[in-house]
Amino acid sequence: MKAIWRGYIESSLIVKITIALILGVAVGLIFGKDAAVLAPFGDLLIRLLKFLIVPLVLFTLIVGINQTNLSSLGRMGGKVFIYYVLTSALAIITGITVASMFDPGTGMTLNTDEEFKTPENPGVTSVLLNIVPENIITAFSELNLLGIIFTAIVFGMAISALRSSTEHAQLGESVFNVVNGLNEATMNIMKIIIHYIPIGVFAIIAEVVGNQGADTLIELGSMVLVLYAALIVQIGFYIVFLLVTKINLKNFFREARTPMITAFVTQSSSGTLPITLQAAKNMKLSNSLYGFSLPLGATINMDGAAIRIAVSAVFAANIIGDPLSFTDMLQVVIIGTLASVGTAGVPGAGIIMIATVFAQLGLPMEAVGLLTAIDVLVGMGCTGLNVTGDLVGTTIINKSEKKHQMADSQENA
Repeated sequence: MKAIWRGYIESSLIVKITIALILGVAVGLIFGKDAAVLAPFGDLLIRLLKFLIVPLVLFTLIVGINQTNLSSLGRMGGKVFIYYVLTSALAIITGITVASMFDPGTGMTLNTDEEFKTPENPGVTSVLLNIVPENIITAFSELNLLGIIFTAIVFGMAISALRSSTEHAQLGESVFNVVNGLNEATMNIMKIIIHYIPIGVFAIIAEVVGNQGADTLIELGSMVLVLYAALIVQIGFYIVFLLVTKINLKNFFREARTPMITAFVTQSSSGTLPITLQAAKNMKLSNSLYGFSLPLGATINMDGAAIRIAVSAVFAANIIGDPLSFTDMLQVVIIGTLASVGTAGVPGAGIIMIATVFAQLGLPMEAVGLLTAIDVLVGMGCTGLNVTGDLVGTTIINKSEKKHQMADSQENA
């Protein structure tokens, strides 16, 4: 038994996850809905990952801020925000283009007797106010990532100020050492949790496949296939970005594949955050950058969701026999980009985004209800792309920051 356990621990994580995926699909197809008995093992994985989100984001960002200067932090923040907005717009354009080529939904009919109530869109103002939590405990307990990021930045800057002051330098250094120690302790816990990931992946996949079955996929197969085609095209753009910036693709995907697969299975960008942060650390990226960019990306950068908005809009327009015009497509790009930020961190955000765009274009809300039938199948691919986009952007910006630092060094030499 010890030899088996040692072999499991020493095996490659990606090999274990791949085997777990294959076994999960097989068990789901064989046992169907009975595979739901494995659900607690999948729930445990998600709980373990969420358990570490708060300390990881808080301590990583505080440590990162204290290892850089404020001007560098501001410059990196600007680059991150611009990247997220531009790639979200690109994702919507990609979704519209691919969907327009294949026209999913053509020939289908819509049951207008069905009622579907969509969640209320909180709006951009509410999301912006949510950045500043009413109190720290609420931000942590409700897993408000924007609020946690704000808290970490404020306390990180305060500790940095203490360390730089003449009067409280020693006190500031002591506080920083404690936070740094807690950060390392959190990373050690993460290493232990990683060993459970394949077991959780197996359970989640078995349950999903067992519940969904083949009927749903066949009924709305055109929509699913077109969406995944658009996701692949977007990944192609990421690869081009990495090649243009001369980043080694093999090294990148060696580390990125684990968070990509974990996000695909769990359908949670924030839940995958501990794995994504660990991947960035393994890539030796600046923790002052990834401690900020990845939690923010898990909240507002939704390239996969943006593609879902675009494909869903084309799908709904084709069902009612009124294909989108160029003006409609332009509205989808603008409204969809804003909606992907304006619904950040809200439960059911994907459905809210789609409903917001549909309302603006006059598309039937019944189509939103129809799309919920494939929500799991679509959500898996979209979440995997969301996390991939976050890591690509962080890696590219990290390289640009290195060049900037080298240029500063040469000027000061």
